Amino acid sequence: MAKFIPGQEIATNTPTIEVTNDASKPLTPGRHRFRLVVEDDSGNKSEPSDVEVIVVDKAKPTAVLDAPTTVAYGTSFTLSGTRSFDLAPGKITTYHWVQIS
Repeated sequence: MAKFIPGQEIATNTPTIEVTNDASKPLTPGRHRFRLVVEDDSGNKSEPSDVEVIVVDKAKPTAVLDAPTTVAYGTSFTLSGTRSFDLAPGKITTYHWVQIS
């Protein structure tokens, strides 16, 4: 396993490498580019081969709805989704409200 740091080369003598994704600081959602250059026993290096990996956030956010338990007839009140959250680095961008009864 290897912890990649952008711009820092890791050399191995094996043809595969596992990208370590530390739970405390995982790769952020989005596009990440990796490059491979191979070298033969004469010291000749290949042209680079690049690949793009897209990290997606598949974890659902958590909705937390707060409201008063009772309100006086004819009185306005506030619904709040302020305590709703998504795991970092995700963030809530839209709140969808529906009265179901």
